Amino acid sequence: MADDIKPTAQPSASPAGAKPVATPHAAPQPAAGVPAAAVAAAGAGAATTAAPAGAGHAVRPAAPRPAPPVLPDLQGKTTTAAAASTKAPAPAAASATTRDPDDTSPLLTRRAWMGLAWGAFSAASAAALAATGRFMFPNVLNEPPQQFKAGFPNEYGMGVDERWKEKFGVWLVRTPDDVAAHASGFFALISTCTHLGCTPNYLAAENKFKCPCHGSGFRLTGINFEGPAPRPLERARVVTADDGQILVDKSRHFQYELGQWTDPEAFLKA
Repeated sequence: MADDIKPTAQPSASPAGAKPVATPHAAPQPAAGVPAAAVAAAGAGAATTAAPAGAGHAVRPAAPRPAPPVLPDLQGKTTTAAAASTKAPAPAAASATTRDPDDTSPLLTRRAWMGLAWGAFSAASAAALAATGRFMFPNVLNEPPQQFKAGFPNEYGMGVDERWKEKFGVWLVRTPDDVAAHASGFFALISTCTHLGCTPNYLAAENKFKCPCHGSGFRLTGINFEGPAPRPLERARVVTADDGQILVDKSRHFQYELGQWTDPEAFLKA
């Protein structure tokens, strides 16, 4: 009987505090005729759906992130939003940042305004200096001498001689019969219109003096006959110099309406 009873093997006591050791599962072996890729995919699916011990919910795969939107570039190319955010600023913005922070002028910079102000100040100063110089050095009117010698009598023919008009403002006229002296000789007409002081022109074809300003007309004797001139032209003093030349003196005038043409020095007999 004692031989028939065999002692049963008791499990060996594990030390206190020891944790059970998990034995790894063996990888499933593919069955005959089943591809290895299918077996691996099935194992991966089972691993993702299996919940770990003690977990309350099953772990789901993370959703894929959406691709960033594609934005058009300023140069006609396409880029992503991230690339567009890191793109360099436009040249206009870059140039705007180079101005002074306190310069808020919409048209010109501070340097341009200062240059414009200094230019205006310089121009005004130059104009003031020019006006001062003009005041300190006024124009001097160099009038011709009142007396001059007009040559010898035999150098003149009958009629009007204009050689002294431009320089001395006098016509020297030789006439066979003067209206006042009733003799042959010379008289000097002052080339100033008695209307408003313009200078008449001698019109040889019409035998008259014509004022270009207002149309006053004078005969060769100097008497007015048309236009607004109120009286005849004035005569200048004309005498014979010591050397026999004709001496004209503009410092003395003779007027017809006052009867002064009959004065001996208003007409030179020759």
